[in-house]
Amino acid sequence: MKFGIIGAGIVGTALAVRLEEAGHECIGVHTRSSLSYERFSSYLKIYHLPLDELVPAADVLFLTTQDGMIRTVAENLVTKKLIRPGQVWIHCSGSISSDVLRVEAGLPIQCLSLHPLQAFASVEKALNILSGTHFGIEGDNPELGERIVKDLGGIPHPILAAQKSLYHAGAVVASNYLVVLASLAVELFAEAGIQAEEALASLLPLMRGTLFNLEQVGLPQALTGPIARGDAQVVQGHLDHMPSKLVEIYQKLGLKALVLGENKKAQLGLSYSPEELKLLKRLLKKPN
Repeated sequence: MKFGIIGAGIVGTALAVRLEEAGHECIGVHTRSSLSYERFSSYLKIYHLPLDELVPAADVLFLTTQDGMIRTVAENLVTKKLIRPGQVWIHCSGSISSDVLRVEAGLPIQCLSLHPLQAFASVEKALNILSGTHFGIEGDNPELGERIVKDLGGIPHPILAAQKSLYHAGAVVASNYLVVLASLAVELFAEAGIQAEEALASLLPLMRGTLFNLEQVGLPQALTGPIARGDAQVVQGHLDHMPSKLVEIYQKLGLKALVLGENKKAQLGLSYSPEELKLLKRLLKKPN
């Protein structure tokens, strides 16, 4: 596969390196940033090419720009008539479907999206963890997408383009909101007299332990704690001492925990007693 890169950011650079190592040929890169190209060329000695040279020479074109620029780049290619029939255009956004590349109906190209389900802080970090990373794939040629992901050492997952925003929302909850949960826990520790740095340092092993449990036993079995046990008195104690600004979010998370707790018990052939369930729902303010 002869491929070109438009946008030499962290993802584009890491993909190019790993695809070259897998035996594919990067025929050139195009970026508006000289600093990005300098970083790219420190990993791969590939020419910076103008679009009118890069596009016609590539079997596959990766548009690895910022999400807000993907459509603009595609429109620019169409305006300049830089269309090679049968070519595959690929972007790596998690929130935008591959259809964003189809600027006009009837374009003789295939549009594809390969989204690495991972947070890459740097090129080095991306190169270290790309193998084993899960990818969401959607578009005209998912079979090619799966082959590319496997060449990267990744794990492919076909997704529904029409529901891609929900896929991305799930990724945000798992990644970004994990940081939010850590912040919430640090706030609660501060109320108990443990300051921020010390609080986070003491919470991280607990969070790692929970992630380990998720890997080992999955959902809902990894759920532990008072709601999983049906211990309404402990939940009552939390709410009695909690700052009012944190009560609502605790209750909403608790309701999700209660659903998991019911599922966990059901899988074990158990259930909450009617009294436990009624009291937990009341404490967590479950709507009627």
